[in-house]
Amino acid sequence: MEYRTLGRTGIKVSPYALGALMFATSVGNPDPDDSVRVIHKALDAGINLIDTADAYRDSEEIVGKALKGRRDNVVVATKVSRPLGDDPNQQGASRRWIMTAVEDSLRRLGTDRIDLYQIHRPDPDTDVEETLSALSDLIRSGKVRAIGTSALPASDIVEAQWVAERRGLARFHTEQPPYSLLNRGIEREVLPVARRHGLGTLVWAPLAQGLLTGRVRKGGHNELRRAGLLRHVNDERRLDAVERFVSLAEEAGLPLTHLAMAFAIAHPDVTSAIIGPRTMSHLDDLLAGVDVALGDDLLDRIDEIVPPGTDVGVLDQAFVPPALQRPGLRRRPVGERSAA
Repeated sequence: MEYRTLGRTGIKVSPYALGALMFATSVGNPDPDDSVRVIHKALDAGINLIDTADAYRDSEEIVGKALKGRRDNVVVATKVSRPLGDDPNQQGASRRWIMTAVEDSLRRLGTDRIDLYQIHRPDPDTDVEETLSALSDLIRSGKVRAIGTSALPASDIVEAQWVAERRGLARFHTEQPPYSLLNRGIEREVLPVARRHGLGTLVWAPLAQGLLTGRVRKGGHNELRRAGLLRHVNDERRLDAVERFVSLAEEAGLPLTHLAMAFAIAHPDVTSAIIGPRTMSHLDDLLAGVDVALGDDLLDRIDEIVPPGTDVGVLDQAFVPPALQRPGLRRRPVGERSAA
């Protein structure tokens, strides 16, 4: 497997990263021992980057169990900031929570250091200087080797780089945005900004949360729909695009999953694409396509279906900025409104 440099960290990582969400027994594989076997097979195949998060519950513990005796050969990435309960202080990117959460993650992972510690979602209520200051201290202590973000808008990436430079703090080394055949919005600003500032990019949902597996078809009554695992399949625009990609993959003689993954890692600004297999068969299917490369003609056909820099629909877990979530940020108080 050919390895790539993660931004300017000097860390070498595989083009496929193993996402550990589906190893959490509450949402994915209910058998922890089977999850360990899946992780071991991924490592044996050359994948050397595992991405998890404290919000994935027992996923960190399962990863820690799988890495016993193999820790030094694996780049371990985890995340903080998603809520871990009803306590408003057990979430976010404040120094108070980061310092507590990192110790909990280290314990669950069974390790003394985290290779990449990421802010799982932007925290508009915390000054980025506060966050970077805490993360810088973790780097100096040796508990964290590199830091990153996930789903951070391009403007916030630039601001964080500026604050780090002006305040003499560690800067973010990576960004983890969504990217797939259906969701190409990051090509417009996020990927160019990441390139400009030397950030590595670990893209998530390269299979569009299951839509690009070939198991979800327009008009189909499939198991994933009935289980309610793919709420976004009701977006007809996404399903129409999927049908066109199914046809394109068939013309190219490729499984749809291989077309989707090859597309994700073909972009020169993408370091790794995060796969999220739940079972050994899922992993086997994805590993079989790791060496697939798409020619310019095929990439041009993809551009015709979903143009560069555009999204078809929205992912379930896409970040929505406060300016769109909170009506009070886009509406003047009634007394200040001019008469229409």
